[in-house]
Amino acid sequence: MNIHEYQAKSLLRSYGIPVSDGRVVLRAEEAKTAAGELDGPLWVVKAQIHAGGRGKGHFKEAEAGEKGGVRLARSVGEAAEFARQMLGRTLVTIQTGPVGKQVNRIYIEDGSDIDRELYLAILIDRKTSRISIVASTEGGMSIEDVAHGTPEKIHTFTIDPATGLQDFHGRRVAFSLGLAGNQVKQCVKIVRDLYRMFTEKDMDMLEINPFCVLKDGSLKLLDAKMGFDGNAMYRHPDIAALRDESEEDPKELAASKFDLNYIALDGEIGCMVNGAGLAMATMDIIKLYGAEPANFLDVGGGATKEKVTEAFKIITSDPQVKGILVNIFGGIMRCDIIAEGVIAAVKEVGLKVPLVVRLEGTNVELGKDIIRKSGLNVIAADDLKDGAEKIVKAVRG
Repeated sequence: MNIHEYQAKSLLRSYGIPVSDGRVVLRAEEAKTAAGELDGPLWVVKAQIHAGGRGKGHFKEAEAGEKGGVRLARSVGEAAEFARQMLGRTLVTIQTGPVGKQVNRIYIEDGSDIDRELYLAILIDRKTSRISIVASTEGGMSIEDVAHGTPEKIHTFTIDPATGLQDFHGRRVAFSLGLAGNQVKQCVKIVRDLYRMFTEKDMDMLEINPFCVLKDGSLKLLDAKMGFDGNAMYRHPDIAALRDESEEDPKELAASKFDLNYIALDGEIGCMVNGAGLAMATMDIIKLYGAEPANFLDVGGGATKEKVTEAFKIITSDPQVKGILVNIFGGIMRCDIIAEGVIAAVKEVGLKVPLVVRLEGTNVELGKDIIRKSGLNVIAADDLKDGAEKIVKAVRG
């Protein structure tokens, strides 16, 4: 689960971590009052969406003279005007793709007198199953570009779970960022507080870019992106309450409400599979035969007829889907349940694209018999290879 920058700043502030004072604005008429509550003389006006690259992004149907989703205002009136221009518009960035995301919130905060921009992140390292700290002197830039062009400027420190974070980790971060004197002490405290927040709140990603040295020598976090482990949200109702469903893919949101593991992709063949490994194998073989999967969808081992029906409805709601492959290996999941769910969904929403069904395992003959007697135009497949070939052929004509 992701949250907005202004929500992340509030969380950072609660841990005593230095961030700028700011106000969130939901309506344009609130912007002037919000900006007036801040000290100035500079105000930063930021569009709030769950995507990076806002400053270099652009708005669809922008007015003359408008620029990206992060702007520097030199008066309360200008800050209010920038907020008016952004609210309700669609912001397109490198991370949103050409569709973009609608801006429903604006964050106005005090400007800062910046000397240097740095980069700092805390992540789960999947290779070592440990928490890692990533630091770079190249703040304000895309870290992917830094990794590609000057990888020697990225420093990674892994935390041994047996000892946890120690102050020497903070000092290593400070030295790698070229900090000195009192800045080292500040950095050690910030890293300690960030690590405590990361572990206490069950985060899986915390990115600070830029992590700034101000001209007075102090350190401040000017932006923050946070991701949380969705499976741990039952322990954090305060974090779960920050969820903004308008920022999520409608299909993924609908799937989450039925406990379905669904991720939308860019292809044309919808997949409904039980088991994450089998789902990935299904996507791979679709690509092998020259097509692209439209989604990852694992209905789980204990799916009911109702869950299967909802899964099928979610797939068919995607206008990109030109064909559907159902690939079920019945273990805990019974093939007859899948068959009943598919038939119920087709009768409810209709079938406008080719449908290939491959069933194997528990109650497989019963499942095939249910589909056979349904009268639906379903293409049967003997195995995964046969299913992939048939659905790609059907979609590609």
